[in-house]
Amino acid sequence: MNEKDLFMEGDLIRLRPITEDDFPLIVKWRNNENVKKNFIYREKFNLEGQKKWKETMIDTGRVIQFIICEKDNGDRPVGSVYLRDINREKASAEYGVFIGEDDAQGKGYGNEAALMMTEFAEKTMSLKELILRVFVYNVNAIKSYENAGFVRTEYLPAVECSDGYKGDMIMMKRSFQ
Repeated sequence: MNEKDLFMEGDLIRLRPITEDDFPLIVKWRNNENVKKNFIYREKFNLEGQKKWKETMIDTGRVIQFIICEKDNGDRPVGSVYLRDINREKASAEYGVFIGEDDAQGKGYGNEAALMMTEFAEKTMSLKELILRVFVYNVNAIKSYENAGFVRTEYLPAVECSDGYKGDMIMMKRSFQ
């Protein structure tokens, strides 16, 4: 993969590869209740855990993670988008995104990130399929995913989160030709 393929620009946002300088932001964002409630894993994040994530997931190629930056605000980092559990043999991965800055939510950044990442997955990584899981109450995210070509494939009742919460989820899939 060419390094220039790892920098993407849309109308509202730029995506750039995550660096260790971003780890304090990732920790802050993932500990934000508005973000945490949309994940199955809800334990407190810390810098040590984020460094381990880099070593075991990013450095091994199991994850490709980008930082979402606002173009109109000096490239301020506002969230992250990633492909995880990348399976080269099956040409598949799991998609994930979160906007960590509360004042950046609802501005279309997640929508644009989803479109950019699905194109990246298809054209740069030659993936054939992306999947994701989303809580049924996250209506805006579901609309965003559908806008990026994901379709609902399975209803997952009472998924248990790391904090004991149980919530219904939807599995979604995006296939490429």
